[in-house]
Amino acid sequence: MDILEINKTLSNQIRIDILDWLKTPEEHFPKQVNVPDFSDGVCVCHIQEKTGLSQSTVSHYLSMMNKAGLLIPTRHGKWTYYKRNEEVIQEYVEFLSKNL
Repeated sequence: MDILEINKTLSNQIRIDILDWLKTPEEHFPKQVNVPDFSDGVCVCHIQEKTGLSQSTVSHYLSMMNKAGLLIPTRHGKWTYYKRNEEVIQEYVEFLSKNL
């Protein structure tokens, strides 16, 4: 876990919002067509739509979050789905709790 990378990633409100939305995707995103549930995460297209940002900006944000270890991507055909990496998030929270 790279604390500085996570901190840089979380220095943007939209990226924090994305993590929040992915915590309970069924409350924040529409039912997905290509997969039966949210077990593999949320399609990038739905995340992009909810943010209202360009596809390239959202892809950049998701790439940063993935690089920091905060997200887990899963491919279904040509679509990528993202979910939270709860293990890394918990490690981060514990680190902050112990060290700050």
